[in-house]
Amino acid sequence: MSSRSSPKTSVKNLEIKTMSTECEVRSCLSPNVHYLVCKLGLEEEEKNLDIESILLNTGVVCWKTITVCIKFIESENRIIDYVESIRCLGPVCKTVHTYMKSMTPDCFDKEYGIWFNWTNRKEVFLEVFSFLSSSETSPALCLMKLTSTLERALGDVHVMMNNECPFLLKTLLLSKELSHVFGAAVMDVLRVFMGSPKSLNLRNLLWHGFASPQEIPSMYCSMLLLMVVGLGQIFQNYKYRTDCILVHRNMFSFSQWDQLFIFPVLCEEALSLAEGLIKKSDFVLSIMLPYWQAGITAYREERYADSLMFILPQMECSLRCVYTRANNCPHRLQTAESEEFYTTLDEILAKNVKRTEINALPTMLGEPIMELLWDLLNNPEGPRIRDHLSHGEVDLTSFPRVIANEILASSLVLLYKFIGKPCKELEENEIMGKIVSSAETYSSQFHPIGKLRNQVLKCIKQLQDHNDLPRPPQDQIERNPRFQSSELQLHTKDTTLKRIIFCIQKHFPEEHRDALIVEEYIQDNSKLFHLPELWNHHISTLYCPRAVLEVVSLLRKIVSQCSKVTEQVVYSSESRYTEWMNKSLRSRQRITYIHLLNSTQYITPAMRLLLLICTVYIFNVYNLCAQQQMQDHLKFLKLSLQFAENLVTFTNSEKNKWSESINLIDKYFDKVELFFKAINFKEDKL
Repeated sequence: MSSRSSPKTSVKNLEIKTMSTECEVRSCLSPNVHYLVCKLGLEEEEKNLDIESILLNTGVVCWKTITVCIKFIESENRIIDYVESIRCLGPVCKTVHTYMKSMTPDCFDKEYGIWFNWTNRKEVFLEVFSFLSSSETSPALCLMKLTSTLERALGDVHVMMNNECPFLLKTLLLSKELSHVFGAAVMDVLRVFMGSPKSLNLRNLLWHGFASPQEIPSMYCSMLLLMVVGLGQIFQNYKYRTDCILVHRNMFSFSQWDQLFIFPVLCEEALSLAEGLIKKSDFVLSIMLPYWQAGITAYREERYADSLMFILPQMECSLRCVYTRANNCPHRLQTAESEEFYTTLDEILAKNVKRTEINALPTMLGEPIMELLWDLLNNPEGPRIRDHLSHGEVDLTSFPRVIANEILASSLVLLYKFIGKPCKELEENEIMGKIVSSAETYSSQFHPIGKLRNQVLKCIKQLQDHNDLPRPPQDQIERNPRFQSSELQLHTKDTTLKRIIFCIQKHFPEEHRDALIVEEYIQDNSKLFHLPELWNHHISTLYCPRAVLEVVSLLRKIVSQCSKVTEQVVYSSESRYTEWMNKSLRSRQRITYIHLLNSTQYITPAMRLLLLICTVYIFNVYNLCAQQQMQDHLKFLKLSLQFAENLVTFTNSEKNKWSESINLIDKYFDKVELFFKAINFKEDKL
């Protein structure tokens, strides 16, 4: 277990490291990939095609003119010769691009807008057309929107045929389901544009930040637009033949905004700082500078999805530069050849380089920043912003500002970290200080440990509702002897609880032990909730061992059951109280209600105890997993989970087993006391 003190809001607290640039990076594309993307399709200058050979007078795409360009190394197995196919497609793409440039947006919508309806995102494609030649960065932005939105639409068609949709685009394009709908020849064309590392691979080159603005021929964007039109026409014919119904999957919703307010809201001053930083920081490759500028401009114009489409790939590109220098593998900076893997975020943020060597990036960036990057981009329970955006799973027209704010602010921290020369103006800037401080003090929210921490805090707060459970008037209570609890029983329960908590208290972080007053906690667990020093205690989540994750998984299940018990008790108490006051309870129901009120005097302390146990384990999980008694702890936690699950069953409003709940709690208290006494005894002997 590690701890971290909160720094002052000064930028000087962030250690500044320089990325020494031995030579200026002129391209992140390997020579072969650069030739494939930037030159091959532009070589055939003498071939001139008429648009009428590609588009009929009726506006129907003539796929035969396009599919004939696909060449095969092995025709029988449809192994595509990507080099020859790209060369042959070049003149087609040029002709289509020239035609597209001659059209106005209104004319394009009138002629072809209807054929985008099958994607359920017609507005995105029309916007792409209007942006085609608006700036030097527009081809990249348009292609990122095109490929991600098209991937989503093709996935919807696949799901119509088969419930499971492949995660990888290259696998999706190879599926028999899409070949059945659109034809194998058409799918081969798509694969040349974005289906394999041997192809143009436009989607991956852009979304992973390899291609600079000057390296993306805009004719490929025009060609893909026309192909989406053609796919719409094919699908329309397929619908007429089969009467199929295409149901579009729901878009992903960033529902975890409440945990994403990490940084201050970026004001105009912060955006101006960012514009200055991108020109000074070694984190930015000069060939990629236009993307950074476009990202900041898009944020200022409230085009938040566009902003992240520029910024996220550049964060990956720059992190790849840092990664390759930190780990002395400069050859991994460029796109890999077809037989190798690209160096992407998964590898950049991983623990090891080549399985055995330790990744030096966490040492260079620091654990808080690494946890922040993992939370925003990689943790399975986090927002995974880049994944959802790049696979076309989010609505671009209503993209939330808070998401863009967190990514852009994170990039500001990285930009400053590699500023090179100290800058007094930035060091003393209050806004920059707050942004840096937020990064320096960050603890994971979306790692299982972070999720568990928040889960416990939420349940502690939820349990406060038990303090305000409604009770019938005192005179009605006194008239019914069944309502009276045994004072001896309650005293015995409190005495047992005190002994247990004294045993548990030993395992609290030493500096926080005195804050936990046993008598107060038995009566009210709010004391535990209001210990900011305790909950700000940093617990490392980076590269968590499997044994730790196993313990955390058990704890999360226990807390989840606690939450259910708490909710059920509140629901039953409130509903039965209303019925009691309305005199609508039958005799047996009144007796059940009496048992409920008696049992809450046991259930509430039992929930407090479980939450206290979970809290102790949170702050000791690494120590416990390193001990020889690990199996004893796992056995105890499984026992606690079983207890919580049984209590959920007993407190269900349809079961009403309140007396059984009290007996269950008594037995659990005895087991907890025995366990902690045994653990403490073994530790004392050691």
